[in-house]
Amino acid sequence: MMQDGILAEALRGGRVESRHEGRAVVVDAEGGVVWSLGACEAAVFPRSTVKALLAIPFVETGAADRLGATVEELALSCASHDGEPEHERVGASLLARAGRDVTCLECGVHWPTSEVAARALAAQGRVPTALHNNCSGKHGAMICTACDQGLDPAGYVYPEHPVQKAATDVLASLTGARHDEVNRGVDGCSMPTYAIPLRALARGFARFGAGVHMSADRAAAARRLREAVAAAPFMVAGTHRFDTKLMAHFGPRVFSKMGAEGVMVAALPELGLGIALKAADGANRAPEVALAALLLRFGASLWSDADRVMLAALAEKPLRNWNGMPVGTLRAAPALSEESFA
Repeated sequence: MMQDGILAEALRGGRVESRHEGRAVVVDAEGGVVWSLGACEAAVFPRSTVKALLAIPFVETGAADRLGATVEELALSCASHDGEPEHERVGASLLARAGRDVTCLECGVHWPTSEVAARALAAQGRVPTALHNNCSGKHGAMICTACDQGLDPAGYVYPEHPVQKAATDVLASLTGARHDEVNRGVDGCSMPTYAIPLRALARGFARFGAGVHMSADRAAAARRLREAVAAAPFMVAGTHRFDTKLMAHFGPRVFSKMGAEGVMVAALPELGLGIALKAADGANRAPEVALAALLLRFGASLWSDADRVMLAALAEKPLRNWNGMPVGTLRAAPALSEESFA
């Protein structure tokens, strides 16, 4: 099997102190590999990267329209959010569309991943609820879909629930990979997650971005979700988060989504390209700088000077100590740089 390559390096004192190994692939909507690093045919669990695909039935069935879902609520359905107050508010409003509340969520409870939000919650004498779970928007969209379809939402996290089956069918269709009990695992929020080739994951987002190899209704649903995320990028992640910063700058030109354990995806709709990355050590910092470098290279025909400056800053970030002193740099590995593609 092909070995993983280097996605990112941490430098201190001008020397490489650490390297993050991993794999990455750039794919077109037909599944053709444009570029790859490492074992892109090896299976990975996509984790939260596929939330926008899981949200497609919410829009495609007409449930979102019938329930009057807002742009912010649609964006939250694609989110791994920080549990900030606005995320909590919009999550509650999404559930209220179906006459439900936080007690209907089956994602579990954790403190906000934003330290600021967690400290503020504690200072108020409050404890977290399932609305602070980073996956609450995805769960809320499934609950709303079930209620709109006249289904009992209870157990919507399990593979046999009709809403979960519909979402899994979307994943299988767009990625072209099997999604069944053979490659099924359980995600952190209790929903299924399926181990598929990294190349297939990238293909799914090439198709999601380009709106091809799917019905007209599904393509329209995908476009609407991309537009919602572009219009409300804060809902997808949160303050200072990579996905929020990237999509706040690029709008509908770039879709990106981080997942747990160092998995990340992106789509370039205008070029019909999908990108998927996996850090072998599960750290999220490596895929972020690596993705920025790949976007800088493969979107070159689209970018303005300001776009290039933005991506270059995301591809090479300063590392500081506790006194705020610059001590090094986290950068995309040289193999991902533009010069390496000549």
